[in-house]
Amino acid sequence: MENIISDETIEYVGILAKLDLSGEEKEKAKKDMGSMLDYIDKLNELDTTGVEPMSHVFPVKNVFREDVVVNGDDRENILKNAPEEKDGSFMVPKTVDN
Repeated sequence: MENIISDETIEYVGILAKLDLSGEEKEKAKKDMGSMLDYIDKLNELDTTGVEPMSHVFPVKNVFREDVVVNGDDRENILKNAPEEKDGSFMVPKTVDN
């Protein structure tokens, strides 16, 4: 099946992509887009019964470590580094005026 791309479609795609295509470029784009759609049609002819859908070609596994607290709550020692402290928090100068 040969897919025919209209001039209007190429114009619309050019507008969406913010491209200013010359007449020659539009003709090449029409041909290329038609070829891509023909290839998709060919892929759709494949028998995929029994093939599980997949999101990645390779198996995906979590490479991150478990999020485990190892140093606990050491607020008192941390606040010793604060220039000023108020109600168990760092006190900093005001940066935004209302």
